[in-house]
Amino acid sequence: MDMNIPRDLLFTTDHTWLLVEDDEGTAGITDFGQSELTEIVYVELPSVGDEVVQGAAFGTVEAMKTVAELISPVSGEVIEVNEKLEDEPRMVNLDPYGEGWIIKVRIHEADELESLMKPEDYKNFVFGEEDDE
Repeated sequence: MDMNIPRDLLFTTDHTWLLVEDDEGTAGITDFGQSELTEIVYVELPSVGDEVVQGAAFGTVEAMKTVAELISPVSGEVIEVNEKLEDEPRMVNLDPYGEGWIIKVRIHEADELESLMKPEDYKNFVFGEEDDE
């Protein structure tokens, strides 16, 4: 399986990614995560000002046959949501690391970043699950 895993991101076992810039993080669903969900038809977003907690749900994505929780990679305050996804939820499928980003968070606990996977670790995590194919 050919999968895009950008080198500048951190990842969770819940298939969310995080781009860290100073004390802010942009989060979304990984390429692998969106491919497992197939066609995304709806994204439930939190509100600006909401608090998110590392490892807890902050919203959901609805695909053709399933609903999946969006799990926050870090704790913090939501400072921006990708409102384009309300009209174009498929952006998560088409450009998961670009136009398909989901939220931006002011990170409260910088030490939480240490629990996230680097790209090589995420690749091993995903392909470790895929070995039986």
